[in-house]
Amino acid sequence: MANEITITAEPRDEFGKGASRRLRRAGMVPVVLYGHGTDPVHLSVPAHETLLALRAANALLALDVRGTKQLALPKQVQRDPIRGTLEHVDLVLVRRGEKVTVEIPLVVVGEIADPNLVLNLDQTTLALEVEATNIPEHVEVNVEGLGMGERITVADLTLPEGARYHGAESAEENVIASVAAPKAEEAEEGEGAEGESGEAEAE
Repeated sequence: MANEITITAEPRDEFGKGASRRLRRAGMVPVVLYGHGTDPVHLSVPAHETLLALRAANALLALDVRGTKQLALPKQVQRDPIRGTLEHVDLVLVRRGEKVTVEIPLVVVGEIADPNLVLNLDQTTLALEVEATNIPEHVEVNVEGLGMGERITVADLTLPEGARYHGAESAEENVIASVAAPKAEEAEEGEGAEGESGEAEAE
């Protein structure tokens, strides 16, 4: 499960592009904290420390604002398209024990029965309702021994304790992974046959 990452934050009372540029030059990043019907709170946080924290999916941040801690999850992260540095972060206020719906990364484990077959992974994340302070880092998709035509749906997954699937499709209908014949080889064979036919006609 993801650990709380404490980030020291300072209230921010200057706004606009100029103020944001000054903050970033000083190694800080402007953030907005909102949720639970409260007015948005404008803060600044250390850029490098926050960038490292946000490398983890669904990072749970414990914002220390002058001695008062508030838990938050990243909602929207804006980065510089060239340098990759943080430009602005929107955070959502959460409380201990509160249920939130987040996208959890899927991790494939095991090997399919035949290495000549193709494993199709239809999605890389899964929407789960979990406790805000108990968000799993990932969910395993075990494909060990999976054969031709076989598939894995959400219903086949072992979800973390307390987690509940929160997708539009039913767990039985939502396909995560399936095994199929390699299409590339079939296409190459077809192209080869057409090429031979064309050469014969040219002669």
